Amino acid sequence: MRKILVTGGAGNVGGSLARRLAANPNNYVVIVDDLTTGNRDKLPRTSGDNWRFVRADANRKEDMSPIFTAERFDAVFHYAAVVGVQRTLANPKLVLNDIHGFETVLDLAKNTGVKRVFFSSSSEVYGEPFEIPQREDTTPLNSRLPYAVVKNVGESYFRTYTQEFGLPHTIFRFFNTYGPLQSTDFVMSKFLSAAQAGKDITLYGDGLQTRTFCYVDDNLDFTEKLLEEDLGLNDTINVGNAEELTIRELAETVIRLTGSSSKIVHLPPLAEGDMTRRCPDVSKMLDILGRPLVTLEEGIRKMMAAERDGVA
Repeated sequence: MRKILVTGGAGNVGGSLARRLAANPNNYVVIVDDLTTGNRDKLPRTSGDNWRFVRADANRKEDMSPIFTAERFDAVFHYAAVVGVQRTLANPKLVLNDIHGFETVLDLAKNTGVKRVFFSSSSEVYGEPFEIPQREDTTPLNSRLPYAVVKNVGESYFRTYTQEFGLPHTIFRFFNTYGPLQSTDFVMSKFLSAAQAGKDITLYGDGLQTRTFCYVDDNLDFTEKLLEEDLGLNDTINVGNAEELTIRELAETVIRLTGSSSKIVHLPPLAEGDMTRRCPDVSKMLDILGRPLVTLEEGIRKMMAAERDGVA
């Protein structure tokens, strides 16, 4: 049986990944989360014979060392992080603490024979766009946001442990990933929640800043394929969707698909952190996945259906 660790496994992407991995009876999954922003409701819904949850802080070696020593993992997905632009701006010291987690997880992985480590980086490493689409080999390092800086540091840690100790890695640069487990302080779920309740949908500034949105199944199918077929070794890969639209267009789409009476209301622009454009080059992802990505409208309908059916 393959043993897998998922840190941050009670969150949106981490929880979705833990559920997917636990659905395979050939996997034994240990899920670690300190529940600062995660939630037990996002843990797998299967019986638990091939997974267990440990409430622990992935940044603390004293928390993580017994887990690594006891289990001897084959693969580690390090997804634990402080996330969200507003949350990270409000808690910069908390973001910096995540650096301790990189060294903790990598040292323990190296010393216990882990075969491969995966790291959840972010589109924020691109800062303000230097080029569109944003390609993995062009990272301008022009963002001073603590979250972006820490993710860049994390990428350097993972590459260094491969170079220095031969520990294989894969770095995922996640662009907005949405799905049934996403909390309502993120744009897609926030807009959907407001629209379904008939409340105003609020935008920062003129709403013309662009983003792309990746439905979680695309993320999971891609990740699972890398794991099963041993692909993407020692590589950095954008994980997202290249369907670029403005935030205002997103709000309008959500209102239309939900049949909502919600109004769009503009708030003052954010003081910092709201980048003007985001659009990844996802050619690496598409080559490996081997199928088209879920469209925005299809993804929103899937998310609403999952919530309606109680999948979340």
